[in-house]
Amino acid sequence: MDQKDSARRWGAAVSEKFRAKLSAVRERSAEKIPARAVNGVHDDRGDGGDYTPDNGLCWWTNGFWAGMMWQMYRDTGDERYAQIARRTEHRLDACFESFLGLHHDVGFMWLPSAVADWRLTGSADSRRRGLHAAGLLAGRFNPAGFIRAWNDSYGKDTRGWAIIDCMLNLSLLYWASEETKDPRFRHMAEIHADTVRKNFVRPDGSVRHIVEFDPETGAFVRDYGGQGLARGSAWTRGQSWGLYGFANSFRHTGRRDYLETSCKIADYFIAHIPEDGKIPVDFDQPAQPAWRDDIAAAAASGGLIELARTVPEKSEEYLAAALKMLRALDATADWNPETDGILRDCSADYHGSEHNVNFVYGDYFFLEAVLKLKGTELFIW
Repeated sequence: MDQKDSARRWGAAVSEKFRAKLSAVRERSAEKIPARAVNGVHDDRGDGGDYTPDNGLCWWTNGFWAGMMWQMYRDTGDERYAQIARRTEHRLDACFESFLGLHHDVGFMWLPSAVADWRLTGSADSRRRGLHAAGLLAGRFNPAGFIRAWNDSYGKDTRGWAIIDCMLNLSLLYWASEETKDPRFRHMAEIHADTVRKNFVRPDGSVRHIVEFDPETGAFVRDYGGQGLARGSAWTRGQSWGLYGFANSFRHTGRRDYLETSCKIADYFIAHIPEDGKIPVDFDQPAQPAWRDDIAAAAASGGLIELARTVPEKSEEYLAAALKMLRALDATADWNPETDGILRDCSADYHGSEHNVNFVYGDYFFLEAVLKLKGTELFIW
């Protein structure tokens, strides 16, 4: 049995665990938009009518529960998953009306919800929502060369701030350009990706989390450690955003420099995977405390599987690395159908208090990567 066939069989086996788990979880959380499971129970970020970016309905991960439901609908054909996914999609309409609570992560909110619905069902309303979100993301583009990250709600002047996370949000702009045949969206995405390639990716293949530019000229000002250990370190989830994001940019544009950048980040990532396959929060962190981030492992695995399909000469290496991390996630996941979360060793950031916890977007990327191996995933990005 060759590696690809073995990976496909393993993915099919683990997808059965997702089916058993999510067929129960979906009903308990059918009326929620969960961001995480606390003590085995999903919270609800769609509750209370709070439209700030720090809480409530405009929370940046609020598309991933719908994304899980659409992935399961694609894999199983069970209409119940589609019904639950649409509840999130429809509730997020209020974010368009509030506007001020929105941010650079509208791709994370509407690609796995509305655009997924459009791809699977051809819903005209879902297409409209996706294009509306793309227009909002385009509105954050600074012609000096980047997409602005946060608003000023953090008590800092962030007019010139851009972050590595936005590389996956660019897919919303690529989709809008392909959908409307209007190149403006793609031009913005490519200009931002070019800025990231030149200013975020270090010579060794590690990436910065936050870079501040002069908002008037686009000149580099400085970088920040962000959610990693420190300035100059390698925050692993940021590595995964860069790896996967540039692979997606290559898929949409065919530009070889994007593929080469993705491979460069991937090679750095693979060289630092621990023997047990469990990914730390930062590749430069000390031995203790040994904080882990399952989200980085899951997202990087999805990117590596994408590269394995794209770069034949390195396919086995990339697939083996993804399988190593995914097997480690499977071994420590919570597959009990009586609890809501799946991944248990997620971290929000290195210096924060949220470690060894669950986040729904980690569960999403784990599911997506497993279905990629199986060959039944819905193309989201």
